[in-house]
Amino acid sequence: MIKEVISADGSGKPCDPITRAAVLAVVKNPFAGQHGADLAQLFDLGGALGAELMAEAVAQLGAGPVSYGKAAIVGVAGEMEHGGAMIHPKLGKPMRAAVGGGKALIPSNAKVAALGAQIDLPLGHKDEAWSFTHFDTMTVGIADAPRPDEIVLVMGVSDGPRVHPRVGDGPITD
Repeated sequence: MIKEVISADGSGKPCDPITRAAVLAVVKNPFAGQHGADLAQLFDLGGALGAELMAEAVAQLGAGPVSYGKAAIVGVAGEMEHGGAMIHPKLGKPMRAAVGGGKALIPSNAKVAALGAQIDLPLGHKDEAWSFTHFDTMTVGIADAPRPDEIVLVMGVSDGPRVHPRVGDGPITD
């Protein structure tokens, strides 16, 4: 579990507290070193971990969750598709249940990397896909993972937008 409580911007200007929390799980990659045409085992694993861990992240917040995101770091004996299999087919449902809805797509990121790699966990508003003020990122990782045959699954939530957002509420159309 990683928890950040932000009370000021980079120049020290105070803000209402914003809490961001991420849960990370390290699992053995059953497809490390092989192709594997049917990745359903990873679909199920992602869904099960989401159901088990996402409520922990939400419980760390100071207020209700408004933003969410997911990511995977695949060890070097795996492939990016293994990370996609963990975060896409079945992980969304338990994440949405834990945040009390979630109309918007869950921002995601996956990569193959060596031991100790970090990943940028994208966050976006759970109900408003075009809420620019909620486009955010947490950089997370585990010092001794992923080993070549492991996957680090990451889920995150936030109870607020970026600190002092000033980029508007949606795309400029003219």
